[in-house]
Amino acid sequence: MQCPLFLLLLGPLYTVIQAQEISVNDQKTGIIGQEIDLPCTISSSDPNVHVSQIMWEKGGSSIAVYSPQHGTHISDSNTYQLINPSQNSATLRISSVRAINEGEYSCEVTLFPSGNRKATTKLVVIAVPQNSAEANTEAIANGEEQTVATCRSSSGRPPSLITWQTSLPGNVTTTMTNNTDGTYTVVSRYVLTPTSQADGMPITCNINHESKMIPIPLKLSVKYPPEVTVEGFDDNWHLKRNGVFLTCSAKGNPPPTSYIWKTIDGSPLPSTVRVKENILYVDEVDERVNRSFLCEVTNALGSRAYRQDVLVREHAMQTQANAGAIAGGVIGVILVLLLLAAIIFIVIKRKGLHGKQDRGTYNPKTRVFGTGKPSQEFAYQDDGELDKPLKGPGPMRDSGLSPSLEEDEDEEERMKYKVLEDDEDDERFNEVGPMLQLRPHPQINSYLDDDMESQTDGSIISRTAVYV
Repeated sequence: MQCPLFLLLLGPLYTVIQAQEISVNDQKTGIIGQEIDLPCTISSSDPNVHVSQIMWEKGGSSIAVYSPQHGTHISDSNTYQLINPSQNSATLRISSVRAINEGEYSCEVTLFPSGNRKATTKLVVIAVPQNSAEANTEAIANGEEQTVATCRSSSGRPPSLITWQTSLPGNVTTTMTNNTDGTYTVVSRYVLTPTSQADGMPITCNINHESKMIPIPLKLSVKYPPEVTVEGFDDNWHLKRNGVFLTCSAKGNPPPTSYIWKTIDGSPLPSTVRVKENILYVDEVDERVNRSFLCEVTNALGSRAYRQDVLVREHAMQTQANAGAIAGGVIGVILVLLLLAAIIFIVIKRKGLHGKQDRGTYNPKTRVFGTGKPSQEFAYQDDGELDKPLKGPGPMRDSGLSPSLEEDEDEEERMKYKVLEDDEDDERFNEVGPMLQLRPHPQINSYLDDDMESQTDGSIISRTAVYV
C-alpha cells in the first residue's frame, strides 16, 4: 500500500517538471579569435512556476549567474557575458574564443517549486589554418637527394592532413608542432633526387582540414647545366651542295647565355662557313667542310659541348624519298596485276558456269523418237558379246502388217527424224561443238532405233557416236 501512495504523491510533481523545458544547442563550433553565443531558454506552461536562478557552469565551476532578485554575477568578465538575461533566457557569450574554452557548458535553472533543471552544450574550438606551398628554386641536379617542394599549414586546429600528387617518384617527410595557443602547424616536404627531366614538372600539395580539401598546384624548379644537341646533318652532304646548315639547340636552368662554334682540332673555321648565333651556315660544301665541329653552350652552372662529325660525299646518294617513290610504284604495279588476274578469273569462272548450265545431260533411260513414241528396250551386252546380234527382252509381237508395209512405215519414221535432226544440228553446233554424226543405215532399222537417245534440253543424240 505504501508504493501506490508514493506514486500518488509523486504524480503532481512529475506533471510540474514536464511542464518546464530548457532548450540549448547540443554542440556549437567556435573559431579561435572570434566570439560565440551559447543560448539557454526556459519555457513553462504552468503560471505558478517561477525561475529563481539561471547559472552557467563548466567543469563544475560557476561561470555566470543570473537571479531576478540579486542580478548578474560573472566570474571572468573579460571572457564571459550574459546577454539580456531574464526569467525566460540567459545566453552566455564568449568574447574571444581560445583553445582552452573547448569543453561542455551546462545551463542549470532553479525553479520554484519544482526544483532544478539542467541542459548541456558541447563547444568545439577550431582554428582555420594559414596554408602555403612553394617549390625549392635552389634544387640542383647533382645526383643527391633534396627537398624540391614544401607545403605548410600553420596555426590550425585540429591539425591538417597534407598529401602530395605527382608523377615523379619521391619520399614525403612531415612534421607537426603544437603551438602555445592550442593550434598546430604541419609542414610536409617532398624529397627526391632531382634531374633535368624534373624541371618544370607539375606537383600538387593537397591540404585537408575539417573535411575541406585545399589543393595548391606548383611547378618544380631544378637547376642543371646546358644539355646540347646539333641538328641539320642528313648524311648527304656532297660536293657543290648549297644551303646546308647546322643548328645548335640547348636547354638549361638557368637558360644558356652563349653559343660558340669551333672545330674539334682547334683550327679556324673554313672560309665557306659562317656563324650566326647558334646556327652554322655552309654556303657551298667542299673538302674543307669534311671535319668535326663542336658547339659549346654555357650557363651559370657551367659549359657543355656537342660534337658533330660531317662526312662529305663525292656524289649525292639516293634519298629516302626517292626510294619510297620507287617502292610505291612497284607496289602499285603489283596491285594492278593482281586486280587484272582476279577479273580474268571471274570471267572464266562465269563462262564455265554458263556452259555447264546449257549442256545437256545424258540419261540412258529416256529415249524418244521423232513421233514421241517410246522405243523398244534392249538389254545392253557385255564387251565380249558385241559381235552377237542384239536381242530384245522377249519375242517380237506381230503387228499384223506385211513386211513391206512395216518397212515403209519405218522408212517414213526415219525421214521425219532426219528432218528434225537437221534442224537442230545448227542450233546445237555452238553449244556442244562439231560431232561425228552417224546416218541411219537402211539395213539395220531396229538397231538404229535403239541407238538414239533423248536429252533433257530436247535434243536427240546417238549413244554410240563419238563426239569431238
